Amino acid sequence: MAQKKILLLTGDYAEDYETMVPFQMLQMIGHDVHAVCPDKAAGDKIKTAIHDFEGDQTYSEKPGHGFVLNATFNDIAGADYDALVIAGGRAPEYLRLNKNVLELVRHFFLEDKPVAAVCHGIQILTAADVVRGKKLTAYPAVGPEVTAAGGTYVSVNVYEAVVDGKLVTAPAWPAHPQWIAAFLQVLGTSITL
Repeated sequence: MAQKKILLLTGDYAEDYETMVPFQMLQMIGHDVHAVCPDKAAGDKIKTAIHDFEGDQTYSEKPGHGFVLNATFNDIAGADYDALVIAGGRAPEYLRLNKNVLELVRHFFLEDKPVAAVCHGIQILTAADVVRGKKLTAYPAVGPEVTAAGGTYVSVNVYEAVVDGKLVTAPAWPAHPQWIAAFLQVLGTSITL
């Protein structure tokens, strides 16, 4: 397996599992993963939030762990990476307002590189205008944004993922097994037992 260099975009109040699990799983497999947040440097911490599904009309939110970034956003260039992962949670609400984030995301689509986004991470994709003509899923409350941005929102079970070319999306962290497995396939990573 060829090691891939993967950029993980996250930020304050990103969903805890949607940041930590892909970061750790992709490293465990042998990929080089750099976690970044605008206006923060390697060694800085972000605060995360745990979103849970407890029967309310929307998800609940609890404090998550501190997550230490291992790269500096201002030092990275999309051309140096093979793929992009975008965490969900509340961070995408403000990250999508950053023009440098949007330009970075557009690079991965223009160069036809693998992109994995989960939950509210899809808000960054809609703001970057890269979902037009694509089929994808997201947290259901983000579905109208996908449609307004010209994408086709696919409603799936919270445990499922949707793949359209090199774009892999999921509605929330319960889909991690399918979402990450599908992303590994798009990356060309195979695991043999």
